[in-house]
Formats: sequence, structure tokens, C-alpha cells
Amino acid sequence: QKAAIKGFEDAQFNLGLCYQYGIGIEKNEAKAFYWYQKAAGQQLSNAQFNLGVCYQNGVGIEKNEAKAFYCYQQAAENGFREAQFNLGICYFNGIGVEKNEFKTFYWYQKAAIKGFEDAQFNLGLCYQYGIGIEKDEAKAFYWYQKAVENGDRDAQYNLGLCYHNGIGIEKDEAKAFYWYQKAAEQQLSNAQFNLGVCYQNGVGIEKNEAKAFYCYQQAAENGFREAQFNLGDCYFNGIGVEKNEFKTFYWYQKAAESGDKDAQYNLSMCYQYGVGIEKNEAKAFYWCHKAAENGDKESQYNLGECYGKEIGTEKDEIKAFFWYHKAAENGINEAQYIIGICYGNGIGIKRDDIKAFYWYKKAAKIGVSEAQYNLGHYYFNGIGTEKDETKAFYWYKKAAKNGDELAQYITGICYENGIGIEKDEAKAFYWYEKAAEQEYNHAQYNLGICYDNGIGVKKNGAEALYWYQKAGENGIKEAQYNLGYCYFNGSGTEKDEIKAFYWYEKAAENEDKEAQNILAMCYEHGIGTEKDKAKASYWYQR
Repeated sequence: QKAAIKGFEDAQFNLGLCYQYGIGIEKNEAKAFYWYQKAAGQQLSNAQFNLGVCYQNGVGIEKNEAKAFYCYQQAAENGFREAQFNLGICYFNGIGVEKNEFKTFYWYQKAAIKGFEDAQFNLGLCYQYGIGIEKDEAKAFYWYQKAVENGDRDAQYNLGLCYHNGIGIEKDEAKAFYWYQKAAEQQLSNAQFNLGVCYQNGVGIEKNEAKAFYCYQQAAENGFREAQFNLGDCYFNGIGVEKNEFKTFYWYQKAAESGDKDAQYNLSMCYQYGVGIEKNEAKAFYWCHKAAENGDKESQYNLGECYGKEIGTEKDEIKAFFWYHKAAENGINEAQYIIGICYGNGIGIKRDDIKAFYWYKKAAKIGVSEAQYNLGHYYFNGIGTEKDETKAFYWYKKAAKNGDELAQYITGICYENGIGIEKDEAKAFYWYEKAAEQEYNHAQYNLGICYDNGIGVKKNGAEALYWYQKAGENGIKEAQYNLGYCYFNGSGTEKDEIKAFYWYEKAAENEDKEAQNILAMCYEHGIGTEKDKAKASYWYQR
């Protein structure tokens, strides 16, 4: 204090430190500022720097970024490396001065050359991303390496990234692992996370799920949201730890609350299906909405489902359309198909066949079988586009190959009748059979017709009967009528008037006019049933 009063600048600076940190005297930031200012006035660079810090953070004086910049500039020009670094930060962030990337680079370089590790790290960033200088990954690597020599943990992490991804240096996963580990040992959470990824996937080290879990846990406890998400995954899938749905939910929630969209999506799934928490559709909707707003495309689709199907919220077709559209634009195949349905049927939006056609085509090209079928339908009927039977057939067949039973049936019809393709009864039979095996009732009936009449296959009465029966049981009145005929005439089976009557009655009840007449005759003459004139009269009148 005595020396400071006598004007010794170093003493004035040290007295400022005493007042700032309460060393040998009660803490007094205003007096700290006063003595820094005194020493700075005598061109003491470290005092000029500390004075800048006071102005920047409002220590002992009102905050003033312009004055902070001025003080840093004085100290920087006097060669004080910490001030040179802070001056770079000011130019980068526009603190007390206009942003200027070239000057940012200039001052980082000044401090880096003097061995200041923070500046060396930031200079590496400048070279990596082309900030104030032409992008140069080799030089970025060089400066990260320099910062590493001075113990900078962020540089250790970035050096790991460089080796991992081949940035400015040849890719080397073992060295990537080494530097991630170095930074992780210094409690850098993103390095702990990447170390976990290395252990989980065997990157630069033998795969070890238990160690991966441990690393994720360290990073998660340090608040790193990606690690919190991965920890949730570990507990859900039993990766390096026993499965635990409650802990799954806990860590997804932690990451979700920190804004991780993947965790928000998974948390919504937990609430929807009761994973680690009681099922709650309203909360599922809430977190789905959060994730959707953060750009998660699966959540955008799910949000459309929520609004469209009244899951956890009131039904709102306009909002459903909005979120389906978002998901569709982000490449969700199913959403593109549903947007086609919305435009085609005027759901949540004015009907627009041209736009419906556009979205069906988008989804069809990606392989959505329902969209391929609908696209075929649009081409066949000239909806939203010119009628084109060849293109209609093309898309029907695409959908058929993807297992769509209705498309398989229509493809069979196209081959049988030469619609958009050369007539081919064998191929018609093939596709009817495909659809029939999937329990499509109209295809079962057509397959029966094929066997009955030798269309694309050798005639076989027993097979015809089998497929008529399948179709009849599935409600096809023509098949029910044909079954009555088969049993009445002993076609493909033994003659059985009772069964004939049974199937004619089924067809008649399904409004088949011919069956109604025959049923009337059965009642009139007692064929397969007792005579009943009243019922005969009833069915004749039908």
C-alpha cells in the first residue's frame, strides 16, 4: 500500500489484486478498480488488462464494453498475450467494437505465437472453419497440437476429432481414442461422451460396453445432454448395464429438459407406451410437440397423428395437416403418402388433386406401396394428371411387388384384360393367387373363376370350389352363388342340395338377383330345404 501510494505501478497493481480478492484486507471491488486504473495509467500492461476485465464485467465500476475494449487494446499493443486473446474475442463477438473476423484472427495469432494455449486453440478453430483467414485444416491441426502441448483440454478433444475424422492429418482411430481419453481425464464432458462412443463401437479400442456406459454416465452427470440420451438408450437396451425402464425414463427426461430433440421424441414414446412411467397421452403429446418444434421429423409425423387421431389432444385436421406436411418436407415417407390423402380428400386443407398426385408420386418413388397403388389409380382415372393406363399398370405392379394385396388384385385384372400391358392370363392368375393368399376376397373369387374356366391355369374343379368357398366366407356374393351352383351340380365336389341351398341363401341375402330366384325355386320345390310357398313367394318378389 505504501509503495502504491508512492507511485510504484507494480505495487498499485498488486494492491488492486488484494482489494479484488480480499487478500490481507476486506474485499472492495471499487478500490481494486481504482488501483488497477492507477497502474494502467503508468502503462502497466497487466493492469490495463485487469482494468478491461473490470469494465467488461462491471467489477467496481459500471459495465462499459467500449472502455473494456480500449483497455484490452492498450495492453495488447504492449504485448500482453491475455489481452491480445481477449481483443480477439472482442472482435469476434462485437464486444465494444464492430465484429471483424480478420482482426479476430490477427490478435489470436499474436497471443498464440506467445504460447497462450486458449489463443492457440481458437487459432486452430479459425483455420478449421475459415474465420478471418483461408480455411487450412493442416494449420488447424498444428495449432490444436500446440495448445495440447500447453495442456488445453479443449484442444485435446479437438485433436481427437481431427484424428477421428481425418481433419488436417491422416485418420487414426487409435490416436483419436488417446486424445479423447486425455481430455476426458480432465473432466471434459464432450470428450467423455466421445470416449463412450469409441468404447461402444470399438473405435480405436476394443469394444467394451461396460466402459462405454461408464463414460456416458460421467458425461451425463456433468450435464452433457447427448450422453444423458445415450445413457437412457443403455438402460433401455441393456448396453453395459442391466435393463432398467425407470432409469431409461429418468435419463431421457434429463436430456429432453436440456433440449435434446431425440430425447424429447423418446420421452414422448415413454409416456405413450408407459415405459418407466405411467402411460400419459397428454404428456406424450407435450414432448412430441417439443421435439417436433425442434425439427425432429419423426415427431412431426407423430404430432400429425396426434392431431389427426385425437391422441393426447383435441382432434384438429388443420394442425394434423400442418405437421404431416412438415414431416413430408423432411422426407418421412409415410407422411408424404398421408399428405397425398389429405389433398385428395380435402382433409385439413382444400382438395387439390394435382397436389395429391404430386405427393403420391413422391412417396411412391421412395417405395410406399399404398402411394404406389394410389398413383396407379390416379393415372388410370386421370386424377390430377392425364389418363395413362401404361403408367397406371406400372405403379400398380410396383405396389403389387411390395406386397399390397389390392394392387396385386388390380395387376391381375390388368393382365387378364390387357389394361396398360399385353394380355397374359398366366400372369393374371399369378397375381390373383398372390392377393388371394393375403385373404383379399375379390382375388379369391377371381382365382376360383380361373380354376373353374382354365384361365392361366389348368381347369381344376376342386381348386375352384376351394377358392369360391374362401371368397364366399369372406362375403363375396358371386362366390356364394357359384358355391351354390357347384354343390347343386356336383362340380368339383359331391352333389349336396343342402349345401347348395345354404350358399344360394347367403348370396340371396347379399342381394344377388339370380340367387334370389333360385332360392325361391328351392323353397317352391323343396330342394335342400322344406317346401315353403310363403318364402318362395317372398324371394320371387325380391
